[in-house]
Amino acid sequence: MSLSDVAAASENTGQPTPARAWLRALEMTAPIADNPTRTLPRVVQELAEKFGDAPALLSERECWSFRQLAERANRYSRWALEQDLASGEVVALIMPNRPEYLAIWLGITTVGGVVSLINTNLLGRSLADCLNLVAPRHIIVATELADAFAIASPDMKPGAAVWSHGSEHDRFARIDRAIERYSGATLTSFERRDVTIDDRALYMYTSGTTGSPKAAIIDHRRLMMWSHWFAGMMNTGPADRMYNCLPLYHSVGGVVATGALLVNGGSVVIREKFSVGEFWTDIVRWDCTVVQYIGELCRYLTNAPTHVHEGAHRIRLCCGNGLRADVWNRFKARFRIPQILEFYAATEGNISLYNAEGKPGAIGRIPSFLAHRFPAVLVKVDGDTAAPLRDASGHCIRCAADETGLAISRIARTASEAGGHFAGYTSREDTEKKILRNVFADGDAWFSTGDLMRRDKQGYFYFVDRTGDTFRWKGENVSTAEVADVIATFPAVAEANVYGVSVPGTEGRAGMAALVLKGGFDLPAFRRHLVERLPAYARPLFLRIKPAMDLTVTFKQTKSGLLADGYDPSVIDDVLYFNHPERQAFVPLDPTLHDDIRNGRIRV
Repeated sequence: MSLSDVAAASENTGQPTPARAWLRALEMTAPIADNPTRTLPRVVQELAEKFGDAPALLSERECWSFRQLAERANRYSRWALEQDLASGEVVALIMPNRPEYLAIWLGITTVGGVVSLINTNLLGRSLADCLNLVAPRHIIVATELADAFAIASPDMKPGAAVWSHGSEHDRFARIDRAIERYSGATLTSFERRDVTIDDRALYMYTSGTTGSPKAAIIDHRRLMMWSHWFAGMMNTGPADRMYNCLPLYHSVGGVVATGALLVNGGSVVIREKFSVGEFWTDIVRWDCTVVQYIGELCRYLTNAPTHVHEGAHRIRLCCGNGLRADVWNRFKARFRIPQILEFYAATEGNISLYNAEGKPGAIGRIPSFLAHRFPAVLVKVDGDTAAPLRDASGHCIRCAADETGLAISRIARTASEAGGHFAGYTSREDTEKKILRNVFADGDAWFSTGDLMRRDKQGYFYFVDRTGDTFRWKGENVSTAEVADVIATFPAVAEANVYGVSVPGTEGRAGMAALVLKGGFDLPAFRRHLVERLPAYARPLFLRIKPAMDLTVTFKQTKSGLLADGYDPSVIDDVLYFNHPERQAFVPLDPTLHDDIRNGRIRV
């Protein structure tokens, strides 16, 4: 069926069909390539003129209209100009969720700067590594995160000017005071810089499939595509209000959930962190019509006791990813959610799938009339190495229907091609690791997601697992190599092998570490070591103490046996510990405790 046929069918029915959602997305993104100087910061200035005093960003801290958001961003633009920030130079932003967050990066990127959005959970060396990756010229640190920044400072490369936000500091200038002396008026032609959609705008961090976090390049084209595509898929408008409690340093919380509402005149409620107890109170209080979710959020709400406000909302749509099939129907029915829009995408990737039909458990599909624009394929992989299998000609082998394989997407030859754009990371080596070459023809190049999926006969994709040394927990990607490196710095640990294990009733995999010790192991001190150096989602939930590590014939650590054993004390002779969330301590994992965990009597 052609695009015109789909359009005609949609218009003839007069009903909001899934096809119509795809068409809206295409219509909203079609002009982007033909207007290379129209970036998202420029769009925000246009919105200020169009919607004026209508609400744009709302929170407990501040509430801004479209005009106020544009004015605040302009102050940061002028600050960047006065600092002689050259095009492409980096400002790192370490700040909790709040409207000011967006004003900062919108303003700086307006004049060609690149803003590095730092995960606010990072500690110590992990935080320093993320900053060192991008060599920022300036670093903005919110007062709430000043202590974490101070701990990381000794491992940071020198040279960056540090600015405090929110309180006085004896060493750093206070940027929120400094920008008050700049005008919030629209930038003059003399002040404007030549910024196009092909220029870098942000750095966002991803664990990838191996190693420490990588700084993914987000150009202005990507920001425009994300915001306008999702605006079309969600059919946002001025009457809509999005509830967003996801991190602003992530692509979904920071761009999709905000940009998709703003570009069509809607507003966004920004909450610093998700709260089960206050979720429905917030939804009703702010009169939200749209919610951005991750699967864990929906599971927590579904498993929570009845809330007095849960039936008084006006939500028309929940959009997000990671909603499991067993939670989907219960969540939708209990809270009377008219529509769920599940999708799959990667911050740095060139593949995106959308479940516009609302099929429980599916992460999306690609309509036949768009298959040529967004080519995504599953290929067979080696069961042990997860590397793509090749045929006699050296090319990859496509999976049959319902066969699990690695999801890949063809990389476009030019950035202007619809779909397929892969900007990569700040490291050329890391970028190359994500590219598969000579996949189906000599000379072609495809992006490897690192995710295993299956595709049914109707074309719906289903997430199966991650490959490599990364697992997902609490909505975050966890690098096993990074966690193992932190564990290895504890004096009593001789070897560490980190992996993810399934816990019934939860999304993703919880961290587990197999340890070989060399004497004098202080369990409370080890836990303090983890708390001081790793964010909560990356700390192992389970420990397994082994006399020796399992190795391959080439003396590499193997995980297959560990993964098969899990954390079941009935099949494991080694000593096991559980990082008990209520006791705030590692405790021996016996069969009774194991049963409590497996049956949800202990929330993890």
